[in-house]
Amino acid sequence: MKTGTLMNDTATDLWPRRVAILGVGLLGGSVAMSIRRTLPDTVFVGYSRGLDRLADAVQRGLIDVATDSVEQACAGCDVVVVATPVDRIAAMAVTAAAATAADTLITDVGSTKAGIVAAVESDPIARRKFVAAHPIAGSEKSGARYAQAGLFDQKVIVLTPGDSAGDAIREKADRFWKLVGGQTITMTADEHDAHLAAVSHVPHLVSALVARMVPPEARSLVGSGWSDITRVAAGDPEMWTAICHENRAAVLSELDRLRDELDRLRETIGAADDAGLTQWLDEAKRIKEDRR
Repeated sequence: MKTGTLMNDTATDLWPRRVAILGVGLLGGSVAMSIRRTLPDTVFVGYSRGLDRLADAVQRGLIDVATDSVEQACAGCDVVVVATPVDRIAAMAVTAAAATAADTLITDVGSTKAGIVAAVESDPIARRKFVAAHPIAGSEKSGARYAQAGLFDQKVIVLTPGDSAGDAIREKADRFWKLVGGQTITMTADEHDAHLAAVSHVPHLVSALVARMVPPEARSLVGSGWSDITRVAAGDPEMWTAICHENRAAVLSELDRLRDELDRLRETIGAADDAGLTQWLDEAKRIKEDRR
């Protein structure tokens, strides 16, 4: 194990000394790279069910140690980051909790929260160590080779702590994600899932729908607009299936809203209501421009 070098005169400056990354992909790898910028002596232990998946991460210096054991990865760690698909996060957090010290922070990067938080809350050990998190950052690309040191810089990190998480562990989570480069906000898991269905999950499905709708004979005509709209459709299908499974109720609610909006749009165009269509498009344009 590496030994850190004091940056100032207090031991707290060395925190975290050792971090486990359970799932060294785009997000997990980016967490390690971002922290190395300010804490180069922090030791990162990467976990994967297949060690061959971690060879590139070790070679690139994203992690220092590779293991196919969750328990070995978490032993002696100050922080454990669960960066697996969302349907595996809760079980992984519970396993990590049993293998770590009482003051270890366990957090995650999943884009669904309610099911994860509820499952972890049912474990008497994990619920006191776990603070669920979702960095609003990423890419349609996946894998450690796409990790970036600045991926989280100035990005929103949503924290959704469970009822059992005390002030000390919440403060650690806030400190950790700010160290990564993000700007933290806190909300309930249910609020998070409802909002993410609207701004991420259903838009991804719409992007995939647009990609599916192009007939073969028209594919040679697609331009930058189609490419922009369908960019996220290139995301990992298994990952997005897991997200929709975990956030099914909120996704279905947003799909109902989408259907209603499509019906309204169809009626406007069918009625040759050009003024109404211009207003509808103008509202969308204003919403988009206000977000910049």
